[in-house]
Order: sequence, then structure tokens, then C-alpha cells
Amino acid sequence: MSEHAERDSANLTVVKSAAKAGDLPESVEQNAVQKTPSAIDLENTDFYENRELNYFKFNLRVLSQASNPKHPLLERLMFLLIFSSNLDEFFEIRVSGLKKQLDFGRQRAGPDGKYPEQVLKDIHLQVREALTEQYAILNEDLLPSLAAESIHFLPRHEWNKELRQWTREYFDNEIQPVVSPLGLDPSHPFPRLVNKSLNFILSLEGKDAFGRESGLAIVPAPRSLPRLIKVPTEIVPDGDNFIFLSSIIHAYVDELFPGMSVNECHQFRVTRNSDLEMSNVEVEDYAMALQGQLHSRRFGAATKLEVGVECPENLTNFLLERFNLTTEELFEVDGPVNLQRLMALYSMIDRPELRYPQFSPGNPPLLEEDNDIFAAVDKEDQLLLHPFQSFIPIIDWVRQAAKDPSVLSIKQTLYRTNESSELVEALAEAARNGKEVTVVIELRARFDEEENINFASILQEAGAVVVYGVMGYKTHAKMLLFVRRIGNTLKRYAHLGTGNYHRKNSLSYTDYSLLTADEVLCTDVHKVFQQITGMGKKIHPKLLIHAPFNLRKSLLKMIEVETETAAAGKTARIVAKVNAITDPDIIKALYTASIAGVKIDLIVRGICCLRPGLAPVSENIRVISVIGRFLEHSRVYYFENSSPQIYCSSADWMERNLNNRIEVCFPILKKKHAARIKAELELYLDDRSQSWELSATGEYQLLRPVCSDETTEDVQMLLLKQLS
Repeated sequence: MSEHAERDSANLTVVKSAAKAGDLPESVEQNAVQKTPSAIDLENTDFYENRELNYFKFNLRVLSQASNPKHPLLERLMFLLIFSSNLDEFFEIRVSGLKKQLDFGRQRAGPDGKYPEQVLKDIHLQVREALTEQYAILNEDLLPSLAAESIHFLPRHEWNKELRQWTREYFDNEIQPVVSPLGLDPSHPFPRLVNKSLNFILSLEGKDAFGRESGLAIVPAPRSLPRLIKVPTEIVPDGDNFIFLSSIIHAYVDELFPGMSVNECHQFRVTRNSDLEMSNVEVEDYAMALQGQLHSRRFGAATKLEVGVECPENLTNFLLERFNLTTEELFEVDGPVNLQRLMALYSMIDRPELRYPQFSPGNPPLLEEDNDIFAAVDKEDQLLLHPFQSFIPIIDWVRQAAKDPSVLSIKQTLYRTNESSELVEALAEAARNGKEVTVVIELRARFDEEENINFASILQEAGAVVVYGVMGYKTHAKMLLFVRRIGNTLKRYAHLGTGNYHRKNSLSYTDYSLLTADEVLCTDVHKVFQQITGMGKKIHPKLLIHAPFNLRKSLLKMIEVETETAAAGKTARIVAKVNAITDPDIIKALYTASIAGVKIDLIVRGICCLRPGLAPVSENIRVISVIGRFLEHSRVYYFENSSPQIYCSSADWMERNLNNRIEVCFPILKKKHAARIKAELELYLDDRSQSWELSATGEYQLLRPVCSDETTEDVQMLLLKQLS
């Protein structure tokens, strides 16, 4: 019997036993017992999760942290607000994309078989339930807990005489001079309201000075004013006291319409499509064309309307009509509609006991401040895991290179970086010092487009060469390359990472950084830069794997090696840590590997369209999601029977990363570094404190300690202790 036949025979036994046990979906069950597993229909929609709905499950896991007593109180509030921020982006990008498919009659079912119309209905239902839960957590748990810590949000009905006088003065001095009330009549049509802005709709009685009585008005809250206002201690001496801008506007809104009566005043907010659509304009016009698109983002098609629960039906219907939305797209909330703006509270009070304890990221001895980083990397490759280890050495390396007369050139990709970027300053200094500086800036990094355009201008003015990547492909790779003269030879050094060159994010996102002088690896990085900035035929790196060229093919090949190894009766294992898995080809390959007996562990923070635990298709696959203090962002792949076994990457296992982005996947060549990363992956897989496991039904369950009286530290805290 051939190896292929032996494999099919063995797997057929598994299929038959699974069919008897009723583990397979019925449609698969009927075929599986009649055909070899090679004929199992891996296109079956029962094997796939819907991308949008699964993302929303991730956001629910974020929301659940707001109720988790393990987190300090202010951090719990932040999780609640991050849920709001994520939800906004979800509607701005993903929901608007589904609506476009409906509008243009281009509905396409995904691998899960669901069409956009059904997905939108499910989203609206689940979001409505989640918002009810979110505001219940806020009103019944967080606000009382904050009040117990002497942090108060003072509603209008609790204002005493002194506070009322102070708010009146604030209204007169700060709000009234900048607010623009808008009466609605034929000469004052419904205004174009900015995406996610706070507004009020009013019903009025009486006539104004011109004899008009439209009955309706809109009051946009001034965007130049803070949404949360701290009350001076001389007005309310006890604790930290705050008032919402919306409360002050509501209290004195009648002052904006003298001689008229305000019958109703209710806050509302509309969320709009914010996905930029860029055609293939000429490269020299690209920045200008993108800049022109940024303004339109503020006024895209509406996707969601939020109003206060007390807003009457006639006013909500009026708003729905104006925004061309349905009642399904209306969400009534029991509290401020612009909840995300509460994030300002975090920096407005000094209560360290209500926050996570501060920590100092660790540093390997060779990378300590003021050390020669080139000498450290010459000695051996340096591997860092942020935020547990510092990101500062990467910034210092660029600063050092900018001043080092032996450094001839610097090349770097920038996808996202922080507002006042030290890296941009260092690169500009290097260019001014006469070094050849080339920076590939991705202008289309969502919501960072304007900032990246500004950084491009700063670098160009300093004399750096700035390119915007390749039309049609986002440059998502994280690469930094130095060329340095040592004697009569040139030597290359490189930094490769899984995350962005963003110092602020490096304190809250988990990411790997590799600092290397490996000749082959650095030559590969040089080739990729040449491919991006120049033109030419496909390159063939020796160690790097890069998208959109060979990353998909290489991943499928490495999965196939594990599949064949398991089919031959040998041990085979795959561990992958990514932000998302949506690519159908990768999922089918993992299913095939699982059927063959490969043990597969997937650590997926966000979207996972694969369903684990379905015998015989995915019974060897386990999926966990870790949600905690730090945002899990690193991408790491382990293939037991490949050499090298460990790869780090900028790419998730998504169609966009494998098909439409420039990504790099780099091997970890040093055995001690590979062993370290493998051990750190095992810590994640063993976590039973902040991990959620995905079941065969598509639901996530929070894992509990094995013993009920066992107290376990979560994996992030363990790494913090080990590395900082």
C-alpha cells in the first residue's frame, strides 16, 4: 500500500468514528463515511467563522475586562472605553464595507456562507446587546466604584448653588462664544455633521426675531472644547469632580434661543464610513491626492446613529431619515453618546493606586544606555521582546548611526510612528549630516495618513529620499538597514520587527525585535529595499520570506512538511501567534494537517475564522486568545520539522497580508534565541488567567486555573517579571 493510501485509510477510520460520535456537521458526516478524507469538503461553510462577527467576539472579550476585578479600577474603565473605540472603527471600516456591497448589489458570501445582509442583521443585534451591557457596567459598577474612590461625575440634578453659578460662568465664557446653534428651516437645511461629533437635537416652541418657527434645531458641541471638565476644588472640595460638556450645554441650551422655549434636548452622534478609496494615481501626485481624500473621511456615508435613551421617537425618526439609516442602525444608550472621550480622565487625575503599577522595561547588558550598539550587534544578534524589554535601543541605534562618520546610509520603513517621533528626528539629522537616508513611508496607514504625510515633508526638507512604497501594496514590513564602512569593507546591520516603529505603542504592544549583523539576512533586507524603491524583476532572498511573493507559498509548504511528517507516524507540531487568521488557503492547509495528526496550537488575539475541535477536521487544533494589560501584537510561527523552526513576521495570516501588502518574515537563526521564543510561546499556551479558548461552536470560554483555590499570574505578568 502506498504512503498516500495508508494515510487515507488511517484517516478514514477517524472519519467513521467521528461520524458515529456525531462530531461532524451533518452535511460532512454523510460524505465523510463514503469518501477518503482527501475528499472531505474543506469548503464546507460549517468549518468557518464569519470574519466580522468573530472580530466582534474579540471586542466582547475586551469589554469583559471592564468587569474583571484583577485589573485596577481606572484600567477597567479604559477597557470599557477601548471597546467604544474599537466599535467605532468596526462601523467606520467593516460595517461600511458590508453596506457598500448591499448598495452596489455586489453581495458575496464568505467562506462561512453568510451574505452581507445577514451579517449586518447579526451585527446590529449583537451590538445592541453589547451596548446595553457596556452601559450597565458603567452605570452599575464603574461609576459607583469610582465614586467610592472620591471620583465623581456630577449630573445636573446634583448641582448646588455654587456649582450652578460656576457652570453658568463656564457656559458664558467658554461655550457660548464658540457654539453655533443651527435652526432648521428651508434656508437652513440639515447641516453636514462631522463623523463621531457630539451634537444635540432640540424641539422648540415660539418664533424667533425673524418670525421663524421651524420647531427644530441642531447644536453641535464645539470640537475645540474638552468633553470632560474638571471642577475646581474651591467649588467642590472633596475628591476629583467632573462634569460633562454635554451636561453644561444641556443645562443652558435655552440661552442659545432667546424668547423661545426648548421642549426637548437630546444628544446624538453619527458614525460614518471612514475607509479611504484611492485610485491608481501617478506616484508624484499620490500624497496630494491622499491629502484631498482625508477631508472627505469626516463626511462619509452614515453607518450608525447613537442617541440617548430618552430621545423621543419623532426626533430619532427625523435623524434616521436625514442620515439615510434604518431603525436597525439606531442605538439608544443610557449615558453619554461620546463615551470614548472619557479617556481624558486617565490623565486628569493622579491616582497611581488605581492604575497598573509602573514598570521599567529591561535591557540586555550590551544594549544599556550609551553603549555602542554596533559593537553589541557585532558580538551577537540581540533579541528583544517589547514592552517587557525596552524599545529605546532601536531609537538609540538610529541616533548613533546619524552621528557615526563610518555609517554611509540608512534605510527604513515607517508604517506608524508616534506623534513627535524621535526616529524621524534622528533620520532627518542623519540626512543633514550627509548620509544617504531612504525612508519608505506608508501613507495609507489607516488613521495615521495625515501624520505620515507630515513626516514625509520633514524628511524631504532634511534631504532624505522619501518613497511611498508600491501602488496597490501597503508597505507593512518593519525593516531598518545600516551600511557602515569598516576599514576597506562595507558591512550591513539590520533591525527586523513584528511591530511598528512607535515608541509609545512599544510600551503597550507586545512585539519582537531582532538586531542582527548576519551577512545573508542583511543582504536579503537590502534586496527587499531595492525592490520597493526601485524597479526590477522578482528577487530571491535566501533567508527572508516576503509577501506578496513567496510568503503564502512558504507557509503552505511548511504546513505541508508537518502534514507529511505526521502522516508518516512521526511527531509534528505547529504553533503560531498572530493577530488574525482569515485566509481560507491557510485554514484549509491547517485542517489537512490536523487530519493527518499534526498538533496545532494557535494564539490568535483577534479574528479567527478557523473552527477548532471538529473531529476529524480540526480536533488537533487549539485556539486561544490572550487579552490583558498589553495588546498582543507579535507574529511568531513555529514549525517543528522545518529548519529554522522559528520565524517572526510583520504579517498575520490574512488575505490582505499575504496578497496585498509588502511583508517580511525572518528566521531566528541563533539557537538560544529560538529556544527562548519557543519557551515564551509555551508560557502563553499554559496561561489560565487571561486566556480565552475558542470552542467548536465558535464561542470563547475564559480558562480557569486547574485547581479552584489556585492563584495564577497571567503570562504577561510572568514575562514582565522575567524580562524587566
